[in-house]
Amino acid sequence: MAILLRKGQRLNDPDLRDRLYELLEHDHLPYSVGSRFVRLIIAIIVTDVLAMILASVPEYDARFGTLLTGIKVGAVIVFALEYLARLWSVVGHSPRKLSPAQDRLEYAFSTLGIIDLLAFLPASIALVAGGHAMLAVLGVLPFFKLVRYSPAMRSLLAALHAERRTLVGCLVILAGAVLVFASLLYAIEHDVQPDKLGTIPQAMWWAIVTLGTVGYGDVVPVTPLGKLVSVFAIVGGLTMIALPVAIISTAFADEIRRRDFVVTWGMLARVPLFSHLSATEIADIMRLLRARTIESGEILVRRGDAASSMYFITAGEVEIELPSQRVRLADGTFFGEIALLHRTKRSGTVTATRKTRLLALDAQDFHALIERMPALAAHVHRTAKARIADTAEAAKGDLAAAEIAQAGHDDQPAEHK
Repeated sequence: MAILLRKGQRLNDPDLRDRLYELLEHDHLPYSVGSRFVRLIIAIIVTDVLAMILASVPEYDARFGTLLTGIKVGAVIVFALEYLARLWSVVGHSPRKLSPAQDRLEYAFSTLGIIDLLAFLPASIALVAGGHAMLAVLGVLPFFKLVRYSPAMRSLLAALHAERRTLVGCLVILAGAVLVFASLLYAIEHDVQPDKLGTIPQAMWWAIVTLGTVGYGDVVPVTPLGKLVSVFAIVGGLTMIALPVAIISTAFADEIRRRDFVVTWGMLARVPLFSHLSATEIADIMRLLRARTIESGEILVRRGDAASSMYFITAGEVEIELPSQRVRLADGTFFGEIALLHRTKRSGTVTATRKTRLLALDAQDFHALIERMPALAAHVHRTAKARIADTAEAAKGDLAAAEIAQAGHDDQPAEHK
């Protein structure tokens, strides 16, 4: 973080605080300083947790105990410095107008703030107190910091939060099933097996194990009626497991689709051809998009190819080699939009500079869409004509001004009709 300090810059400089906040919270674009910081923190988390796991093995602890402890101490220091940096830089970035103290308290008591605190405070106390077993237990807490840096984990937590009432309902149903089956087996076999099923709490252990389909075998019914109850408990247990799993998996998939929908919607809304369309029309276009991934160095289109699609870059970067220059496009940009209306030759070669994920919209699909929607077709033609008249502006989105000029030339006969 020292790279943020300029000559003569004081620690309480608001500009420094803002830049540090951007680094910690938002500057995570590929190959940026923020992305390198994130990769460093993730590497420290993984190394720290791995060290704590190895420290529980007596052979490794005897040979590498000093190194493993040093790793833990270093990780605690890094996590503590990161927490203090976040606590200091968060001032002025709350959606509400709060005082500096209120901003810091809001972060400190937030979910991520508590996770950041737990990543180093309990382990530092255990290091001072010298509790080896306790240190091993507390040493895995930094793993939960991955929630901050993993979109998948954040999506899973969002899914759990969205379905929290339904999941609580599943727990209530499970508790009721445990009580019913435990009471039945207690009534049937408490005289036959008083040492194992002599009380309802003992029978509840059997019910939990059976409904969970674990089947330890330490408590089993011996009477025919008790075995019949066990059959229903086993079948009911399959339902008990399948119900929350289905709920969570569906909610997780919905959350992923929702996140991808927002990203894709934002890209489509920025395209001049689509910027004034209604929500329904943009949603129709989104259904026609095809996902595609190209590896680093792979050529997407070549100069001279027929232009039949437009592309949206969701992640990665491509380089467009034009006759007079090279242009690089990264996340959130698009190219080839004039190809939706004019099948011309590409004037540039597009190559991925690193692994790139794209969304492709074929001209054939788009033509089918505008045939069904006359209002959309009229707007698209007006927008395309305006962009062809302004070649410099059009070149920002398509491969080159040459394509726009060619498209305009090809369109002349239609305009004179």
